[in-house]
Amino acid sequence: MKPIIRLARKEDKPFIEEIARLTWEGEDYLARVFENWLKDGNLYVLELEGKVIGTTKLTILPDKVGWLEGLRVHPNYQKRGFGRVLHNFILKKGKELAENDIINALEFSTYFLNKESIAMAKKDGFRTVERFYYIQRPLEEGEKSKLSKIDSSDELDYKGYIPYGWKFLHSCEESLEWLNRKAEIRKYKGYKFFYALVHENEPAFTPFKLLTESMKTLLPAMSFEARKIGYDSIDIMLPEDREDLIEPLKELGFKNWTDFKEPDVLVFRKEL
Repeated sequence: MKPIIRLARKEDKPFIEEIARLTWEGEDYLARVFENWLKDGNLYVLELEGKVIGTTKLTILPDKVGWLEGLRVHPNYQKRGFGRVLHNFILKKGKELAENDIINALEFSTYFLNKESIAMAKKDGFRTVERFYYIQRPLEEGEKSKLSKIDSSDELDYKGYIPYGWKFLHSCEESLEWLNRKAEIRKYKGYKFFYALVHENEPAFTPFKLLTESMKTLLPAMSFEARKIGYDSIDIMLPEDREDLIEPLKELGFKNWTDFKEPDVLVFRKEL
């Protein structure tokens, strides 16, 4: 029987949970975001002989970006070309959206050692447009912060892309409006930060100001928020052009999967 790709349905959740349980040693966020992604739309599954064995998602982001995420294939069905089938399908879907003037580009992010996905993307015309260091630190004693909002782009120290978990938004007014609707934005001792809600994305923290003093001051507030959502570390996406902060951040206890040898999160873009 040939596999079929269709829109995801509520009854697919057990299959999604199984894929998530067998991905990244059970730490995949796919099951947690499933219901929200289902409501958002453009969530597709690959079904073979009545079993969902793969997923892919296209999320509409500000500035007419189609964001690709959630590409998964059940471990028992990997190395059989199903990842390419899903990738080709979502590229075609992106082109259809571009023809209707809904988006004008496709983008996605991935870990730099995800060689298979990177090779597949480059072959299809994607290019690297931004790179980040994914940094982490253990929690400390937490303190409450206050709800806040983004008042203007001048508050944010991000030039091309603004991190929102593992999504990256164009630095533009539309993105600020989008973040004010969706992100959990907090203020503590004069500094602000935000993070993605756990039912939507991986909740890495985004400090407004990329300053050693800001990072240090916000540690108790970010620790409090991390515990509140069940996380045991403070995760931050540091732009490649802020390498000047690496040594100070090391002193604050931040670590990186590659020991800061090179940026390890890549953002790709393909114009349509």
